Amino acid sequence: MRLKRYTLALDLIDDSELIGKYKDAHKKVWPEVIKSIKDSGIENMEIYNIGNRLFMIMEVNPSFSFENKEKMDNESPTVQEWEALMSKYQKKLPFADNGEKWVLMDSIFKL
Repeated sequence: MRLKRYTLALDLIDDSELIGKYKDAHKKVWPEVIKSIKDSGIENMEIYNIGNRLFMIMEVNPSFSFENKEKMDNESPTVQEWEALMSKYQKKLPFADNGEKWVLMDSIFKL
């Protein structure tokens, strides 16, 4: 099975204490949130940080769609609670659409 890869970006509020709390939260992501990620068709996910910028790599199986993931997230009170908690640390990218947090990145080079 060939996995498709997506890369996304998001900023955090530029405050070292808040960034530390965000990192700490991701050391112990709630089991229900992990299950939701996997159930949506995401096989692998990594988040990287530099300064207040986040970079996410997702590898997804053919069953994954952003629309389905959003629907699943909206129907899960636990995921909604996690998202509300994380939104205290997150800052919308200046070019993101209204309501958009993580923004898909375009590939511009591949070796």
